[in-house]
Amino acid sequence: MVGRVKIAVERFAIELEHKRFRAALPSDAGAVVSFSGIVRGDDDLTALRLDHYPGFTESEIQNIVDKACARWGLIDCAVIHRVGELEPEEVIVWVAAASTHRRDAFAAADYIMDYLKSDAPFWKQERRGDCLEWIEPRAQDYDDKKRWA
Repeated sequence: MVGRVKIAVERFAIELEHKRFRAALPSDAGAVVSFSGIVRGDDDLTALRLDHYPGFTESEIQNIVDKACARWGLIDCAVIHRVGELEPEEVIVWVAAASTHRRDAFAAADYIMDYLKSDAPFWKQERRGDCLEWIEPRAQDYDDKKRWA
């Protein structure tokens, strides 16, 4: 199956996921691009909490992945996205795209991240000390997505 999506509550090892991803690729894969998103610890952030609707969130992310696979003719693609409470410096998302040539893999990974940032159904809350604040995608996230129209 091309394009796998996984929601993870626990930490995962991106190096292991990358190795597994590459091991499953056929010989015509000439490029693998991966991206790791990390929780920033700026502005005294102590934690980031992500909530989701099980099943629905995976389905919506799968739609994003399916569109990327079709648009760039990917050989394979994978997304792992964390939920729950994450601390600064933890990996929040890992995206991998494999194609015959590098440009398609780069573009697909970039596209997937732009759509994850703006359209994936997650509810995010930042904690700074005792203060909790719900956050929404930034205007820049929506502007980034417009590149793909």
